[in-house]
Amino acid sequence: MTKKVNLVTDAGADVSIVNEAVSLRIKQYRKQKKMSLDELSRRANVSKGMLVEIEGCKANPSIALLCRLAAAMGVSVADFVDVSTQPDVHIIADTEIPELWKGDKGGSARLLAGSGGPDMTELWLWEMQPGEKFESPGHSSGTLELLHVQSGTLTLGVKESLFQLKAGFSATARTDVPHFYENQGEITVNFIMTVNEKTS
Repeated sequence: MTKKVNLVTDAGADVSIVNEAVSLRIKQYRKQKKMSLDELSRRANVSKGMLVEIEGCKANPSIALLCRLAAAMGVSVADFVDVSTQPDVHIIADTEIPELWKGDKGGSARLLAGSGGPDMTELWLWEMQPGEKFESPGHSSGTLELLHVQSGTLTLGVKESLFQLKAGFSATARTDVPHFYENQGEITVNFIMTVNEKTS
C-alpha cells in the first residue's frame, strides 16, 4: 500500500469518516490486486452497482458485506479499517478504534485489533442493548469465533440452535454458517469476541 489511511473514530465520530476510509482502502486493495469490479463482484457475490456505491463512499457496508469483500480479496476487515498488525508492535489508540456496527437502541461493535492478510484474527468488543440483534449469513469455510460474556446474557444462534451465555460464560462457535447474536434480556450485554477466518 502506498497510501496510509488514518481513521479517527472515537465514540462520537461521524460514520462518514469511517466509510470514507473504508471505501478508499477497498478501492486501493482491488487495484493493488489488479481485480476489476466485475471480478470482485463475482468473487464476493456482491452486485457491481453496490461495489460502485461503496467505492464512491455512497453506501454504508455492513460487517457481513465487509467480510465477503475481504475474503474475496484475500485480506481482512482489519486491513480495511487500518487496525491490522504491522511488524513487531502496532499500538492502536482508543480514538483510532472503529465502530463498525451501531444498534438501533445504542449498542455497538468495535474492531479493537486484527491481523492482516488471508489468515486473519480479529478482536471485537460488543455492546448490545435489550432487544438488539445482529445477524450474519456466515463467514468463509472454517471460521471460528471465541466469545466471552462480561455482563448480561447473550443469546447465540447458530443454524437452528440457540445458546444462552450468561456473564462469565465463554463459547467457541463455527460461524461459517448463518448465525446471530441477540440481547433478549433486560440489561445491557457486553461481550468480547475473537474471529479466526481463513480467507485464502
